[in-house]
Amino acid sequence: MQERITRHFSDSIDAKIRAAEALTPLIDQTAEIMTQTLLNEGKILTCGNGGSAGNAQHFSSELLNRFERERPSLPALSLTTDTSTLTSIADDYSYNEIFSKQIRALGQPDDILLLISATGQSPNIIQAIQAAHDREMIVIALTGNDGGNVARLMQPEDIELRVPSSVPARVHEVHMLLIHCFCDLIDEHLFGSAG
Repeated sequence: MQERITRHFSDSIDAKIRAAEALTPLIDQTAEIMTQTLLNEGKILTCGNGGSAGNAQHFSSELLNRFERERPSLPALSLTTDTSTLTSIADDYSYNEIFSKQIRALGQPDDILLLISATGQSPNIIQAIQAAHDREMIVIALTGNDGGNVARLMQPEDIELRVPSSVPARVHEVHMLLIHCFCDLIDEHLFGSAG
């Protein structure tokens, strides 16, 4: 069992090293776009399913509250947290519309949709992208494996950060690290070096 535990750690480290090699320029570019959106008084809407919903909520809470330093709150909203809205949309329409209806109501052309999906296949994520494009929002997608249907819907101004792994647990772990990178870089861009 201890060997199995050690293998989990090794596999996680390996996935993060491969992601750093493949994604560092995109992480930097994404953080700059997020920063510019916030400077232009836009907001970042986040969504995902399951573990990805947790990651989406984590990102928005780090912006709204704080990451590693004291600073003003930044506008971010997770579309996964309002159970009354989620269940009413799923009941009256379809689970596939739980994010898209919120995006059509809350999204503006100066906003970003940060969507998180290990597989890139969920129909509600696909409809979220379509709604964001209808609202002229930039889509930033954190994916894994081959990017799924999400990869095929990306437009030239969108960014996909695809974790080079097909193991969902590893993809989720790297997504959390990407989120922390974004938070750190946004703080650095907006507020300078922490003392």
